[in-house]
Amino acid sequence: MRHTSRRHGFSNSLPIPTLALLLGLLLSPALSAPARAAGTLTPQGSSDQPLRILDHHVQVVINNGFSQTEVVQTFHNPNPYDVEGLYTLPLPESASLSEVTLTLGETEIHGEVVEAQRAREVYEEERDRGRQAGLASQDGHRAFEFRVAPIPADGQAKVRFVYYQPLEIDTGVGRYLYPLEEGGTDAAAEAFWLRNDRVEGLLTIDVELRSAYPVADVRAPGLEDASEIALLGDGHYRLHVERVDTKLDRDFVFYYRLEDGLPGRVDLLTHRDDPAGPGTFMLVVTPGIDLGPLSHGADYAFVLDLSGSMQGTKIATLAEGVKRTLGQLRPEDRFRVVTFDDRARDLTRGFLPATPENVEKTLERVSRLQAGGSTNLYEGLDLALSGLDDDRATSVLLITDAETNTGVVDPKEFHQLLQSVDVRVFGFLMGNGGNGSLMRIVCDASGGFSTQVSSRDDLLGKILLAKEKVTHEALHDVELKLDGADVFALTPEAPEKLYRGQQLVLFGRYDRPSAAQLELKAKLTGQDRTYTTFVELPEHDDRYPELERLWALAQIGDLDRRQDLGLLPAAEVEPAIVDLGVEYQLVTELTSMVVLTEEAFVEHGIERRNRDRIAHEHAAQAQRRAATPPSPRADSRQPMFDRPAARPGGGGSDGSGGGSGAVDPLSLLAMAGLAGLGLTRRRTRRRR
Repeated sequence: MRHTSRRHGFSNSLPIPTLALLLGLLLSPALSAPARAAGTLTPQGSSDQPLRILDHHVQVVINNGFSQTEVVQTFHNPNPYDVEGLYTLPLPESASLSEVTLTLGETEIHGEVVEAQRAREVYEEERDRGRQAGLASQDGHRAFEFRVAPIPADGQAKVRFVYYQPLEIDTGVGRYLYPLEEGGTDAAAEAFWLRNDRVEGLLTIDVELRSAYPVADVRAPGLEDASEIALLGDGHYRLHVERVDTKLDRDFVFYYRLEDGLPGRVDLLTHRDDPAGPGTFMLVVTPGIDLGPLSHGADYAFVLDLSGSMQGTKIATLAEGVKRTLGQLRPEDRFRVVTFDDRARDLTRGFLPATPENVEKTLERVSRLQAGGSTNLYEGLDLALSGLDDDRATSVLLITDAETNTGVVDPKEFHQLLQSVDVRVFGFLMGNGGNGSLMRIVCDASGGFSTQVSSRDDLLGKILLAKEKVTHEALHDVELKLDGADVFALTPEAPEKLYRGQQLVLFGRYDRPSAAQLELKAKLTGQDRTYTTFVELPEHDDRYPELERLWALAQIGDLDRRQDLGLLPAAEVEPAIVDLGVEYQLVTELTSMVVLTEEAFVEHGIERRNRDRIAHEHAAQAQRRAATPPSPRADSRQPMFDRPAARPGGGGSDGSGGGSGAVDPLSLLAMAGLAGLGLTRRRTRRRR
């Protein structure tokens, strides 16, 4: 929490190669080194004592497609005078920050979202008058700031916030991330602030998983010795992590794997409690389609970010990743290595056959790479896309934080570059501070995919999930249509390609309750394929009011993307984002949540929209806690697919194995001696 002394008057407003690459990215010991973390901030050179973090408690509920995260922290001001504090925390990109509550002494105050400039003005006015206030705002891609004033001399302040996010199942494996490690990409901020990231008292993380589908395994990588896991029922788990006197410098990742043999399916969550208003839905399509393995040779271009923000753990991870990958190339493969900082360099001078001699020579050069300079991502990609062979399939493995700041930086130019060639870009976004928006534009334009890498990720498990997407056939020219029930405002668009194990997640609204026809059209090995079913959009359903915020956040993301690509002008996008943020009470780069007393809300004429929305959400959450999770499956009567969904390490979705070996990621981790999965299972049995 950044704090400023009022006394001083200070204020600061692939195939096997892909498997090995990920092994290097995720297994590398360098990545386990501490990163710049969340925490309280104090200006460099300030005479103020840093605010202390007394405790940090996280409660997570994962329920049929989305999660709710509640964080409560207590801070202590050791100074003999009041201070204004600031706490920073990276949140997941898909998170909708919906509640902020401050407790100062005996007073508890709550937040309402308004336009960002107005929120800051109201907060500063209340702060300068010595009245209790808070401000939650978004800074950068997904970093959030929480301001509190005044924190009394030798006193405490408690901050509570809640956010929701959709969770996708990838090849039968779900992943929840509570990010704490920052990306370290803002050098100016890092030089200005001193960070206190130590929790002096108790750090607890509690996760409750309530799945309508059977769950085979759950685990929290790296925390086996500090966690307890209880099996409460079919698909119902509870995990508890507890530590004393620890730092907020490592992400928390929770994995759960569904049982094998589950069908390809369509899941649907809906909300409509006002017959005069529209309904909202989240539609999740888990294909049951047999995508066969690929066996021919291919070309691989490694594009490595050597800019200053990649220093330390990241650059060591890059070198280790390339080392492990090149050692796994097949004789029929070729490779090249392109690096970039302020300019791009072709380390291999084009594609080389994957002979032992070429591999050894390249590894020597990679081991000497040093990070420094600015980030010219466009030039790196442009160089990697030169000299392609039209007769060979090419994959680009891009490892970067995507914080481009030199040369071409316009997202439209990146989109045009990738659409001009027939390659697939598979992006690995390093850390929590990277530019995920630009990475998605690059990967989506090529028909590839991107993934964010945390130091807490399951190593071999994540490797397999990514590997199977590029070692198997993909669906091409994907179209997803939902006709009937006056459906509108669908987002996001279906991807150009659908890889093995990927889900399609769609948010939308509807006016007229009725059955709607869902159709998935695509090409597989040159053949047209069509899959259809019907889903029921109900007249009334009050179980999932949080869907309205998630839909609105998806709309905001789509507006941002369209502006980045030049499809919509800022003059049209920005007012629309403000309207959505205020209507559905979402913190965005253009809207902030101001936390005030009831009297101050009245005085400033701020409508209590969030108070009413929160009350509705809390009532629905209590209703869900008291009941067994209903099945979200919407196509039971007319299944959309006639095959099982893809399973980890299982090859084809028909369960035949597909030639890749029936070994699941979590089991591989146990075999590697890294996962402690057997320990997890034993604890589960004891706590039944």
